[in-house]
Amino acid sequence: MAIYELVCETGHRFEVIQSFTAPLPSCPECSTATRKIPSGFALGGTATVPPPPERMPQTWKGTYRGDRDYVTSLRRTAESRRKLEERYPELAGDRRPIIAHEGRYEAAPLRAGDTLPAPSEGAGHGHGHVHGHPHGQGHGHSHPHGHGHGPTSDPSP
Repeated sequence: MAIYELVCETGHRFEVIQSFTAPLPSCPECSTATRKIPSGFALGGTATVPPPPERMPQTWKGTYRGDRDYVTSLRRTAESRRKLEERYPELAGDRRPIIAHEGRYEAAPLRAGDTLPAPSEGAGHGHGHVHGHPHGQGHGHSHPHGHGHGPTSDPSP
């Protein structure tokens, strides 16, 4: 038994497991005649593509505190990625420097030239601030919904 990759007259591709002498089946989608096509194969494993720069360690801690062997390995990996991108420029991706890559930018790093996203409701204290006090008290900002961080002024004795 062997695995054959087949294509029909309309272009549908599929695989079938059958003996070498068995007749080729018709296409399961459109029932037209099929023919064998060369298929890709691998010998003893898969090829690895070096990771893009944004997946390489971004901090000193990520290099095992500058371990010489690890940094040498990283340098070789980066060099092989650079050579790959020279041959295939479509793999290069965005080359702008990354400004922020932690916290809220972990999933989508902030790059030079990007506009800053609007602050979300969960950022900071979680509620809006009104700067300045009408009565000149507190520590520089007040919270419009009745609670604050500084001393309060109570008019009753």
